[in-house]
Amino acid sequence: MIQTLFGSLEEQQEKKTGFLDRMKQAVTRTRENLAERIEEVVSFGKEIDRNTLDDLEATLIGADLGTTTTQEVLGKLREKADRKQIKDVEELKRLLKEELLAILSLANQRPVQRVDGSPEVILVVGVNGTGKTTSIGKLAQVFRSQGKNVLLCAADTFRAAAIDQLEIWGQRTGTEVIKTKPGGDPSAVLFDALQAAAARKVDYVIVDTAGRLHTKSSLMSELEKMHRTAQRIIPGAPHETLLVMDATTGQNGLQQARLFTQSAGVTGIVLTKLDGTAKGGVVVAICRELGLPVRYVGVGEKAGDLLPFNPQEFVDSLFE
Repeated sequence: MIQTLFGSLEEQQEKKTGFLDRMKQAVTRTRENLAERIEEVVSFGKEIDRNTLDDLEATLIGADLGTTTTQEVLGKLREKADRKQIKDVEELKRLLKEELLAILSLANQRPVQRVDGSPEVILVVGVNGTGKTTSIGKLAQVFRSQGKNVLLCAADTFRAAAIDQLEIWGQRTGTEVIKTKPGGDPSAVLFDALQAAAARKVDYVIVDTAGRLHTKSSLMSELEKMHRTAQRIIPGAPHETLLVMDATTGQNGLQQARLFTQSAGVTGIVLTKLDGTAKGGVVVAICRELGLPVRYVGVGEKAGDLLPFNPQEFVDSLFE
């Protein structure tokens, strides 16, 4: 029993270390961009005052924190600089980390809704090209690795390629896919999937939805219909609505996210392609400006390359 306990603790620590290492690798470009620029701004023993922090503004905006978030963070740092509380570059980094972590932690306080006795239904929304269907496959892998039963619902019926892509991910992860013919009614296939999930005592149902432009009112009407369908079969469903965003689109993606959030009842973010950008600060902008938690981040193309988001690990990775 003691050996099993220690083995479990060691495995947990190894897993945590692995996540941190992979996060560090994913944000390498952002870290180089941010850390190196801070060193340049505060070079040659220069006193850290308001003028120094003005020079830092472009660096933070360049990392895609956005104007609003940047001004909020710098406002607090300027107050400390006025009181001579920032002695050197290491102190500046520490205080900057504190401010970023405070923003991330506040947004990520929203807990995942726990479901007892029935499948947890996760609706996944997002514009085509953000990696939505791929993220669903990876999310299925996350749950399967936890020993959970998962069912995928191919409700993006207007794009035949999306159905085919989801089936490929179903095969990769050993997950059944409920589908209909291309052009079919998304709510009808959702109805079938939820009935099957309830009958089979499935833990999670992950639903792919149409990824047409967020400006199309028909898409939002379709999502509302799917909400009603889900609630008729499983009370409280959908329990989570995840918006998939592409980290490389930066502030443009943030505008898309605002519109989806207003119309689709988004409860959390999946941020893809974090490893492909030098502007990973968009994670902070999302949390600050949308008030939404980042649930997962994509750090590669493989099935296991979707990591649960941890604010502390992310901030540490930006500076270490």
